[in-house]
Amino acid sequence: MILFTVLVQLIILFIILLVIYMVLASIFFKEEIQSALERDPAATSAIEVMLTYSGFHAIIIHRITHALCNAKVPLLPRLISQIGRGITGIEIHPGAKIGKGLFIDHGMGVVIGETTIIGDNVTLFQGVTLGGTGKEKGKRHPTIGNNVVIGTGAKVLGNINIGDNVNVGANAVVIRDIPPNSTVVGVPGRVARKEGKKVPGINLDHTSLPDPLANALERLQHEIDKIETEIKEWHRNKE
Repeated sequence: MILFTVLVQLIILFIILLVIYMVLASIFFKEEIQSALERDPAATSAIEVMLTYSGFHAIIIHRITHALCNAKVPLLPRLISQIGRGITGIEIHPGAKIGKGLFIDHGMGVVIGETTIIGDNVTLFQGVTLGGTGKEKGKRHPTIGNNVVIGTGAKVLGNINIGDNVNVGANAVVIRDIPPNSTVVGVPGRVARKEGKKVPGINLDHTSLPDPLANALERLQHEIDKIETEIKEWHRNKE
C-alpha cells in the first residue's frame, strides 16, 4: 500500500513538472515551436514538438548553458551541454550565439562550435557542422545570416560569413564567404546566385539545387561539339 502511494505521488509529480515545462516552453520558446510547425510537415502540434523533437530540446539546453556561460560559471555549462549531447545527439557549445526561430530537423550529428553566430529563422538538417579550421584563438567559426537553410551533411568551416537567405546544398563544404540570396553546392562550395533577388519565404529544398560546375562543363562540351562539326565541314569542303 505504501509503495502504491509513493508511485501515485511520483506520477502526479511527473505530470505537474511536465505541465510546468510545457507552459514555460510555450512562453520562452514560442518562435522555435512555430518554426518547427511551419518547416516540418510531420509536426502535428506544439505538444508533439515540445515532447519529441530532439532539436527543440537541444535549443532549450543551449539557452540554459549559454546563460551560465555568459555568467562566467566554470565547467557546469560544458558539463550540461555534454549531457545534452548524449540525450539529443546534437552538440552545441555554450559559447555559440543563436538567434530566434532556429529549427534543427532530426538533428543527429549536428555540431555548432564555440564562436558560431547564428541569425534568426535558420534551418539546420542532420549532420551539419559549423566548425573551425585550426587551433587559432578568437573568432574561428562561421557567422550565419537570417533565413539560411543548411542541408544534410553540409560543413561550414572557419571564420566566414554566410549571407541572409542563403541555401547550402546537402554535403556541400563551404570555406569562403557567401553573398546573400545565393545557393551553394559542391566540394568546395560554389555559388549559384539566384538572380540577386530575395526568395520569398524559406526554401527547404536542399537537394534539387543548381550545379554551376556541371553547367559550365556542359556549355564547354557544347562549344567543343560545335568546333568539331565546323572542322569536319571545312575538311569536307576542302576535299
